[in-house]
Amino acid sequence: MSIRHAVLTLLDEQPQHGFHLKAEFERRTGGTWPLNVGQVYTTLQRLERDGLVSAQEPGPDGSVTYEITPHGRSAVGEWWSGTVDRAAPTRDELTIKVALAVTTPGVDVGDILRRQRTASLQLLQALNRARSAAEGDLAWSLVLDRLSFDAQAEAQWLDHVEASLRRRGGPVTRPAGRAGTDDGTDRETDSETYRTRPAPTAGTTGGTP
Repeated sequence: MSIRHAVLTLLDEQPQHGFHLKAEFERRTGGTWPLNVGQVYTTLQRLERDGLVSAQEPGPDGSVTYEITPHGRSAVGEWWSGTVDRAAPTRDELTIKVALAVTTPGVDVGDILRRQRTASLQLLQALNRARSAAEGDLAWSLVLDRLSFDAQAEAQWLDHVEASLRRRGGPVTRPAGRAGTDDGTDRETDSETYRTRPAPTAGTTGGTP
């Protein structure tokens, strides 16, 4: 998230101090990404260092108001006319977790997928409720729409991961204590989960056929 450009955009409208910038940013985004006021002032100091904003004399209460410079206004224009760089994806904890889970022996991947899918759907429900409350607030509604699309995509991706494991013939296991008969044989159950493939032995290139 580009706090730098958000701060410049708000200052392009009028000079402001850090607390007002924090409040205005959170108002426009529905409080979706709360800012620490220290983070705002750190950003302002860096912008001042780079010649994009200038600090006015402290007011009677000691607060410092910042205003945008011509160089900063040009940076805002470039941000509006440019595109958001997606070439270098940000680190996504869930993607990393799943990638490690499917390559780590003994990890119950199916359980991870089920739990995360439940959490994703719960988030989607919460977002739908928030969207109803945000009716009439265009900016916040659009933010919530984007988060809802992300939650839907996440749930679909988790389904895709599970389907991919099934197509690859990953070994199906059942959590201890959920299935089985007195004679040690397994019964069919709807709680099938996947565990990762075994670690490659020496001389292999990794993975299973």
